[in-house]
Amino acid sequence: MSIQPNTAVFLMGPTASGKTDFAIELSKQFPVRLISVDSALIYKGMDIGTAKPNAETLRQYPHQLINICNPEDSYSAFDFVQDAKTQIQIAFNNNETPILVGGTAFYFNALEHGLSDLPESTPESREKFTQLLCEKGASTLHQDLATIDPTAAKRIHPNDAQRITRALEVFDISGKTLTELQGNKQLGLTYPVKKIILMPPRPELHARIEQRFLSMIDNDFLAEVKTLKQNPALHEDLPSIRCVGYRQAWQYLNNEIDKATMIEKSIIATRQLCKRQSTWLRNEPNALTLEMPDITKAIEFIHNERPLHDS
Repeated sequence: MSIQPNTAVFLMGPTASGKTDFAIELSKQFPVRLISVDSALIYKGMDIGTAKPNAETLRQYPHQLINICNPEDSYSAFDFVQDAKTQIQIAFNNNETPILVGGTAFYFNALEHGLSDLPESTPESREKFTQLLCEKGASTLHQDLATIDPTAAKRIHPNDAQRITRALEVFDISGKTLTELQGNKQLGLTYPVKKIILMPPRPELHARIEQRFLSMIDNDFLAEVKTLKQNPALHEDLPSIRCVGYRQAWQYLNNEIDKATMIEKSIIATRQLCKRQSTWLRNEPNALTLEMPDITKAIEFIHNERPLHDS
């Protein structure tokens, strides 16, 4: 099968939709480079709670941009776009089709459409604002942001520590607010993108989410979080620990909630994530949407841009 050259494939779907398995099946059909688009899979040592492909799967079917950060590290959408573009170019140079697989909407959007022309973080600024976050907390920093950039503060939730500190950092480095700078955008992708959306029915997704989390508990997820808690650089307000499941497990291990509540809250939070992802995906134009994996339809779509919808 001849695939159009210099075309990127976005394989998207809500959590627990089966994207990884589908991507692997596609990789058996023609030369591909698998590139993860997942803001949780970037972290080393966070394997069980993120449903990361196991080591043997990653050995047989390498995924780029997995296990590239420590949980205490800062990794922005800007970082992702730079890394993903590099991986896409490597794929093109090797006559491979880059398949970008994941469910992080902000990463996909930043890659396709571009980002505001914002100053890059520096190790010094990251350390400064990580320390401020530890000392003052997200809510107080959100109040600080509201005095500097009320427009951005209205858009950013008071608990969204990563975006709050980034907005303050932008002002600290550039002397201009996030709102001022967001009018200038860096270019997104300049080559064709084919979007495939894997979207099982909602009841099926909800059942998978519950089953998967209970399986994580059986597979020593809490031991994984206990190990993370031994790292003094980690705390609840970091993006890594705010990943669904990890925050609730952290609270349980702090004796703030009991185990049953932790499980219930984790499943609810994952279903809420699934709902947000599904809402975003339903608004994606010109995509092939499949309720279940269909290799034949996917390859036909990548090659011919047809069909646009699952029938």
